[in-house]
Amino acid sequence: MSPTSYELAFSAFQSMTQPVLICDSANQIVMANYAAQSFFQTSENLLKRQKVDDHVAPSSPLLGLLAHVHERQAASSEHKIAIGNVNLPHERLVDVHVAPMGSDPNLVVVTLFERTMADKIDKQLTSQGAARQVSGLAAMLAHEIKNPLSGIKGAAQLLEQSASDDDRPLARLVQQEVERIVKLVDRMEVFGDERHPELSSINIHAVLNHVLLLAENGFAKGLTIEKQFDPSLPPVLGNWDQLVQVYLNLVKNAAEAVKGEAGSKIKISTAYRPGIRVGVSGTRERLSLPLEITVEDNGPGIDPEMLPHIFEPFVTSKKTGGGLGLAMVAKLIRGQGGIVDVDYVGDRTIFKTLLPMAKATKSNHKEDALNE
Repeated sequence: MSPTSYELAFSAFQSMTQPVLICDSANQIVMANYAAQSFFQTSENLLKRQKVDDHVAPSSPLLGLLAHVHERQAASSEHKIAIGNVNLPHERLVDVHVAPMGSDPNLVVVTLFERTMADKIDKQLTSQGAARQVSGLAAMLAHEIKNPLSGIKGAAQLLEQSASDDDRPLARLVQQEVERIVKLVDRMEVFGDERHPELSSINIHAVLNHVLLLAENGFAKGLTIEKQFDPSLPPVLGNWDQLVQVYLNLVKNAAEAVKGEAGSKIKISTAYRPGIRVGVSGTRERLSLPLEITVEDNGPGIDPEMLPHIFEPFVTSKKTGGGLGLAMVAKLIRGQGGIVDVDYVGDRTIFKTLLPMAKATKSNHKEDALNE
């Protein structure tokens, strides 16, 4: 028996990838598709007991938009509206399109278009020019700072030889501080390197297994690390050494976050997702980013006020951290045409990277060695 028009319409409604709500003239939610239930992290039965007002601020332009559409019986849209409820750890920005339902003038269809990833991509792409200027300044300063530091260290070594027993520790302290500054400057010099990395077809699971081998025999020894890999994942277009550095930094961050925490766990997963098309730095080519790699932990999390700036240099919550690890991750991922993001959901901190796909040709020798 062929499906009725209602069944087809209902199936199409539930199949939509965007969150869709049907609301009455009192803003009561009458119906919510699967995407909306996932977006609000609430079942349809619970959503139907709520109003749109429960998910926005009293001054939200969405409420005015709904009233306008009910009054004019004409579709309209609003951009960058904050949506949130008790189940969402952070407010989420959306574009909203509201249209009257022709079959019932008391009902409207509310479609949400989440802006989070698009905004983050825009921010990363538009900030590249400023980042290059800062990188050039950092490289120049690094070169200029190292010269006087060498002189200071040499002078301190000479002073140590002729200093009294009481003053000798101070001379050594000067040398130690100079060495510490030189190490910091060396790390800053990396940000001034704007050469495009050599990209090739790489098995991302070989990279991750290599990183886990290093982690489990070093800084993550004794910690529980769970792997959830998609074995059908196609090769990544990337640079082996830089990808190892990226995921080594992310796993090290996770290990430091859960160290000493009861029931601590780190999870690394890979998945194939519908990609977002972006331009690759230094080329005219546009690539989709369907390969998702996540590193998550159940540590104490990140200060919400710090989240928007977590990939900026010198931003850190660690007492002994320099705040360059995640900034380096962002630079390396961006240089390979990818995107990096962070979120805090429930008790989990999730670092997500989206990378371009490459057609497999010849296996990388390092991959072959690991897979044998």
